[in-house]
Amino acid sequence: MVLAKVRVQAIGCSVKQRITPMQLKLSTRTQDGILVVNCIGRIVFGEESALLRDTVKGALSSSNRIVLNLGEISYIDSGGLGTLVALRTSAQNAGGTIKLAKLTQRVGDLLQVTKLLTVFDVYNSEAEAIESFRKAA
Repeated sequence: MVLAKVRVQAIGCSVKQRITPMQLKLSTRTQDGILVVNCIGRIVFGEESALLRDTVKGALSSSNRIVLNLGEISYIDSGGLGTLVALRTSAQNAGGTIKLAKLTQRVGDLLQVTKLLTVFDVYNSEAEAIESFRKAA
């Protein structure tokens, strides 16, 4: 590492750390004991996946019925898919369920190609996902 630093200084270049803004925004609310997580942006490996994971796992102790509203998700990479699957497993281990709502065409196609549509309960709207919890109770 020191050699690389000396070499950069020797050729007169400067190295700037690139800071990118968080590409995922989450908002949560509880409706009839069901946690609804609205996701906006991209679910990608790194801080974004960690934010989603920490938010949902933190909520599992108080609400094990969760709806992820993905209506404003533009992109999910393999790390994001892994996070969704891991959250599903965590919810099941806690005696709960995660349901997905409002998939965009792109996200729906991705889940279909990866066969994850067979793993998750998916609903056209947030209201339908919430209602499915009521019917199951």
